[in-house]
Amino acid sequence: MSPEGYDAWTKVRNMPWTARLELRRRLAWPLVRAQFAWHGIAWGTGWKIFGRPIIQRHRGSQIALGNGLTLRSWPRSNPLAPTAPVVLSTRRADAAIEVGTDCGFTGTTLVAADRITIGDRVLVGGNASIVDFDFHPLTPEGRAEAINAGAAAPIVIGDDVFVGMDALVMKGVTVGKGAVVGAGSVVTQDVPSRTVVAGNPATVVREL
Repeated sequence: MSPEGYDAWTKVRNMPWTARLELRRRLAWPLVRAQFAWHGIAWGTGWKIFGRPIIQRHRGSQIALGNGLTLRSWPRSNPLAPTAPVVLSTRRADAAIEVGTDCGFTGTTLVAADRITIGDRVLVGGNASIVDFDFHPLTPEGRAEAINAGAAAPIVIGDDVFVGMDALVMKGVTVGKGAVVGAGSVVTQDVPSRTVVAGNPATVVREL
């Protein structure tokens, strides 16, 4: 039985588009597997990859993804219709992206110049971004000297966190276990465990 309480055939009868989506996913599987292998990313068990993500792995860096991963890059794979594929990008030789087990990302952008660590059972809604550096220096003089030398600081996202659609989690932030980041929020400060934050900049609006 599925988590919704009915078997796969009942799901197909009620939501017939899922059959076509699953067939498309299975047909794309060899190409997707080859893409991950080319970038040196170990394939986990129980993965469901709906469309090829964008992978930009610096050859000296690490991208490690846990079992039970779901990546949704096709617009039809989610009713939020992601506007871009999932992005997994490491920008420097010592950068790392580490994702725990049973996590799901829809059109999510993950960019690390330092380190992004994501725990287990983390869900990230459509078109959200988790970026641990500024890309470019803030001052004109800094940009003139080294255009891609933006400041970086690690991001840690704890177990069972939910990040809403179109949210932005910025460098140096720790999101505590079981927290919820509201849709469209810009997170610039640490988020306590089991709280809901929302807004720009995001602030605590309730406890769970």
